[in-house]
Amino acid sequence: MTLFWEPGTQYNLGDVVEYEGHKYKIVQPHTSQVGDWAPPVTPALWARVHEEYPEEKHDHHEEKHHDRYQDEKRDEYHNQAQAPISLPPSGGPPPHATEEEKRHWYDMTPERKKQFEIGGGILAGAALLGGGLYAYKQHEKKEKEKEGRERDVLTEKDWHDDAQDRTQRFNQEGHAPGQPFTWVLVNGKNIPPGAMPGGEEAGQPLYIARGHINESLQLGKASSRFERGALFGYGGNEIPQDKYEVLVGDQNAVKWVKCTGRFDPNEFHRHGDKPIEAGHDSDGSILYIIQARDEHGGVHPGKVSSHMQGGMISYGGGERAFEEYFVLCYKH
Repeated sequence: MTLFWEPGTQYNLGDVVEYEGHKYKIVQPHTSQVGDWAPPVTPALWARVHEEYPEEKHDHHEEKHHDRYQDEKRDEYHNQAQAPISLPPSGGPPPHATEEEKRHWYDMTPERKKQFEIGGGILAGAALLGGGLYAYKQHEKKEKEKEGRERDVLTEKDWHDDAQDRTQRFNQEGHAPGQPFTWVLVNGKNIPPGAMPGGEEAGQPLYIARGHINESLQLGKASSRFERGALFGYGGNEIPQDKYEVLVGDQNAVKWVKCTGRFDPNEFHRHGDKPIEAGHDSDGSILYIIQARDEHGGVHPGKVSSHMQGGMISYGGGERAFEEYFVLCYKH
């Protein structure tokens, strides 16, 4: 049975969906977003299904058995979940799925690559740098390095220009068009109204922030209490910055889901939870937003990826890892 396309859903290689009476087969694995992400307008993500893409048939008995198993696992998973923390009004190889995405980008025709780059504003607006497009850019960078040409990386200027464009659109519209949240550029301590708190310390909210560090988009925390406005953990150090982005939007559109130990986004997806992709490390691995509680009762926003041992926050001039933490996910 073909499923209808829906926003906020993880789609992987081999998936087929139906939209407006037509079937589409996935081209690039991704998590769909609200807005202009429907299959007809994203040819770099979906290909119209014709006779060359027959839908696979599954044994009915096997499918029913699989559904019962998934229901049992989902119940077990959610029985372990705890209520989110109450808030006030970085190494190893990327996972196998990421390698699949990289190989797929290499095999794409130049026309499709160009189509996706033209549509890159969609990804940038949804804060998804770190997925397939970034993997493709990393491949281009390595090829240029081999040939002795100038490296093609996410420079601070590129990030700043994109952040300015997003912020201007947000200021003009008064909200994030077609999205429950967006990233707004901040200078110093001028944190905008509607910023999402990701924790608190000494009775003051700590807001979810991200900034450009060494060709990466790192996740951290922002507060008017900090000397320069924001703090990020990177390379074992706590790095202050006065030019960064803050997550702004509807807190009712997200939820915090408990995680223990190594983070596996596929495990979240299997249980119906969709972590929010928010940044990327220097090696291209996707970073997700987390919060963790320190021994003094403070709650700090931070980051996690599938190749980290646990959640990471900046703290006391350095970085700290946590076995138990909460991951920010879309709320259904």
